[in-house]
Amino acid sequence: MRHRSASDLDPIARATAALASRPATEAMHLGRPRATRPRRAIWIVAFLTLLVVGVILAAQPRIERLYLRQAGAEDAATLRLATEVLRGALERTQALPALIADRPILPQLLAEPDNEGIVPFANELLRQSALSLDVSDIYVLDTEGRTIAASNYRTEHSFVGQSFAYRPYFIDAMGAGLGRFHGLGTTSGQRGYYFASPVIEDTRIIGVVVVKIRLDEFEETWAASDASIMVRDVNSVVFLSDRAAWRFRRTGLIAHWVMDEIARTRQYPIALLTPLEMTFSALDPDLGFGLELANVEGESFVSQTALVAAASWRVSILTPTGPATQRAWTAVLLLVLVAVIVGLVSAAIFARRARLIERLAAERSLATLLEARVAERTTALKAEVEERRATEVRLRKTQAELVQAGKLAALGQMSAALSHEFNQPLSAIKSYAENARAFLDRERPEDARSNIERISGLTDRMAAISKHLRNFARRPGEKTGPVPLRPVIHDALELMAARLRGAEVVYHPPEEEIWVRGGRVRLQQVVVNILGNAMDAMADLDAPRIEITLTGGQRPEISVRDIGPGLSAEALEQAFDPFFTTKEPGKGLGLGLSISFNIIGDFGGRLSAQNHPEGGAVFRMTLEAVPPEPKESAAQ
Repeated sequence: MRHRSASDLDPIARATAALASRPATEAMHLGRPRATRPRRAIWIVAFLTLLVVGVILAAQPRIERLYLRQAGAEDAATLRLATEVLRGALERTQALPALIADRPILPQLLAEPDNEGIVPFANELLRQSALSLDVSDIYVLDTEGRTIAASNYRTEHSFVGQSFAYRPYFIDAMGAGLGRFHGLGTTSGQRGYYFASPVIEDTRIIGVVVVKIRLDEFEETWAASDASIMVRDVNSVVFLSDRAAWRFRRTGLIAHWVMDEIARTRQYPIALLTPLEMTFSALDPDLGFGLELANVEGESFVSQTALVAAASWRVSILTPTGPATQRAWTAVLLLVLVAVIVGLVSAAIFARRARLIERLAAERSLATLLEARVAERTTALKAEVEERRATEVRLRKTQAELVQAGKLAALGQMSAALSHEFNQPLSAIKSYAENARAFLDRERPEDARSNIERISGLTDRMAAISKHLRNFARRPGEKTGPVPLRPVIHDALELMAARLRGAEVVYHPPEEEIWVRGGRVRLQQVVVNILGNAMDAMADLDAPRIEITLTGGQRPEISVRDIGPGLSAEALEQAFDPFFTTKEPGKGLGLGLSISFNIIGDFGGRLSAQNHPEGGAVFRMTLEAVPPEPKESAAQ
């Protein structure tokens, strides 16, 4: 890559210095009147910016009211929904006591309250009714207010046997009217609303049916809202609220006689009726109709209230003012920031306007210089691209030469393999030829013909081996398929018969044929190589012995064991490396086991070597089992 020298950078440095000095030099000649005009404009912009900021800050209260009204409007729908849900629950339950009081079993129950046949049935009937009507409790009182049967008879807090004569709903129902009441359950400890209706027999009131619904379940729904909801009764007592700290507290004064009545009816725990500091500010017309500011124990809210007339309840939703105030201040600060930014931008525009023409001229000069440098750099890049293209062409040529060299090396390895692999068949051919001549001299043409046929077979096998070795450097092209192993070993032993003379060969072929995936000629070549190596290893022994074992199964195996000296640690590690041999020079090229290893690998098998515990070496060929075919597809 070409680097710029110091002389290359001098023109840019000189041009930059000249461009930087021109505005300052020219400014000295513009005169004072032209320099004061931007300053005067900046003072005007600063004054207008301060004026706008003051107006925005003065408008903050109105902006806050806008967000408060918006927050109240968003929670108005929540208030309507909460009110309608409460009203619907009360209206749905109001008619249930009268309907249940018409059941025929209740007069029997009230007439015989100790009847062990009726009471359990009535208890279970009330329990099933409470479950199906989705109410908290249903229970029956006699004229004295004592509970005869109840839906919660199975629970710890069963009402059975309890007296509720002090409850207003019992008193009102006994007066031949509908009794209704809300309060804290004295037995269950659960807040609820009670509806009561008389049980009438022959125009005579003989008992009261009471239906209770729990109200604290509504609080769990209200707790999901950011706003808080409270329900106050006519005495300003907070009966329901999603804030536990507000419950049973009073927001106003309660007369003594009212407190006595609450204590007598046990409506609320007297000890919990402490004041809840809650004040309201004067209505603000800008805040909206129905909205007012409330302060509850130091927290500020936007309050709005709806009525549930049937229960004489006031339902209030209290929206915290904090988020609305924060949004208002955020809007004010954003407006102030925009005003300041506009002022600063305007001042910057006026301040820079005086130098705009000079700067534009300097930029034009610098642009001309940069264009020249870009053109120069473009020329250099084009030269670099051409150089890289030439390098790429040379690289491809070198790669082609390396491929050709690899091919030549492979051809050299295959030529060495041919000389090694043809030694044994040629020795056999020579032996057969000499025997055939002797047979002809003795006028035994049939034996001579047999030897000549064997020579022909050996030449065919040598042609197949030559074809295999010719393709050794690439993936073999010989077709593979199911091959029977017994003929392979038989042909290899026949091929090595002359060499194996004087050696004891122990081989017991299995009764059933074993089929593997491979090529018949190449498998024969591997067996021949291993048998030849075994004979070489036992060259110094008077009684050489070779054990051949053929086993089947999922992974058929041919093992060949000799009784020679075995393999050294170095030989075991490098046994299948090309050109590695333990033979004397001139007696081996070290390619037989390497070729055999690759052949077995091509068939999906594995060739391994190890020393036998009793002496000698063992070579194992593990192959892949396949089902037989009618025609041997790999007979070659």
